[in-house]
Amino acid sequence: MKIGIIGAGFSGLASAYYLSLKGHDVTIFEKDEKPGGLAVGYREKQWEWSLERHYHHWFTNDKSVLKLAKEINHRVYIRRPKTSSFVEGKIFQLDSPLSLLRFPKLSLIERIRMGASLAFLRYNHFWHPLEKFKAQSYLIRSMGGKTYKLLWEPLMKNKLGRFAKDVSLAWFWARIYKRTESLAYPEGGFLSFAEHLQKEIEKKGGKFHYGTEVINIESRLRGGADGRAPDTRAVLFSRSEKLGRALAGGKSATGPRTERFEFDAIIVTLPSFFFIKIAPQLPDEYKNNLLKLKGLGALNLMLRLKTQFLKDNTYWLSVCDNKSPILAIVEHTNFMDKKHYNNEHIVYLGNYPEKDDPRFEMTAEQLLKLYDPWLKKINPNYKLSIINYKLFTAPFAQPLIPVNYSKFLPPFETPLSNVFLANIQQVYPWDRGTNYAVELGEKVAKLIEKSKL
Repeated sequence: MKIGIIGAGFSGLASAYYLSLKGHDVTIFEKDEKPGGLAVGYREKQWEWSLERHYHHWFTNDKSVLKLAKEINHRVYIRRPKTSSFVEGKIFQLDSPLSLLRFPKLSLIERIRMGASLAFLRYNHFWHPLEKFKAQSYLIRSMGGKTYKLLWEPLMKNKLGRFAKDVSLAWFWARIYKRTESLAYPEGGFLSFAEHLQKEIEKKGGKFHYGTEVINIESRLRGGADGRAPDTRAVLFSRSEKLGRALAGGKSATGPRTERFEFDAIIVTLPSFFFIKIAPQLPDEYKNNLLKLKGLGALNLMLRLKTQFLKDNTYWLSVCDNKSPILAIVEHTNFMDKKHYNNEHIVYLGNYPEKDDPRFEMTAEQLLKLYDPWLKKINPNYKLSIINYKLFTAPFAQPLIPVNYSKFLPPFETPLSNVFLANIQQVYPWDRGTNYAVELGEKVAKLIEKSKL
């Protein structure tokens, strides 16, 4: 079969890889200039490795992506970094039962209650009964009001904003159940891993179109629901500046040019609102159901420093303060060796705001000014060490999971004939991440292979 894939994130790459293994002719279209999606990276001239625009790692039980890395013989590093929390002006290591028992801000009874609550989630294999409950209510009842207000309320509010009180316990369960003390990271960075995967796909005949935006999909409704027989092939139209230049003989073109492609099947890995935009013929009921699924964007200010920021070697610092404009401070080079980045110390300052949050309108300089008082509480002299800093944003990065989300979960098959949807809003009950993007890609590839279109 001839299959078109929209998006070169890890769902698109995985589906292309597994379909190409079966001998199918795959073509991938990507608006960006590189593969990786939300895990896309870049490389400074002095660096040996690339670095993600938004911080990433794998857990050691992320079976799908680790299996894929093994299949293509891509080396993976396993480390046990330190995880801490910033509470009432101090940093406390909180990444094990023992460190919890030593936490001085709670009484012994409160520590035991919190440990028991987390243990219930950690060792409970059955998530489905949990999805009808709200995480906030469970945390308050099981841990107590003081513990919730001190540690969890700031993280829930800073992560989820006005949606914090409505998120499902099944979503929170997944974050506790899946967490491992050791973490994994691909050699060279996620961009290197994505490019390695691309090469394996190209060896099997796969084609990639970068700097190319898909602007329209033409396909009739499945089963002739619009009164006509469904198409046996689906069509997409892409727009590319590169194509415009090529058609102009390498000279300046008047603008992007459009090209038409026919496929036996199309896989859309874009966020749902983009899918609706390029397929306006979708039925209103289906579009409305997709639009009910909400999500948050990602905002990461990345600092390049001469010296270490978190001098206790913490990799991940959760900021437990309702007033903090920063959700997490992630010092990547306290996880991966700084030698890969010209001995620079790399620090992410992360948030997940709504798309209309005013921080999305700020420049990197304005954000650093906003964050500066909080950063100085941790490292008063960090500014003397700054080499440079960059701001990275994404309009959709974190799906919001309300109670009973399984009732709203969209299937891979769409109302359009031979058009399939595989995006992070279908990752459930697990939290979004490249492991589940790979799992989605493999699942939709198997579905298409089985359907024999």
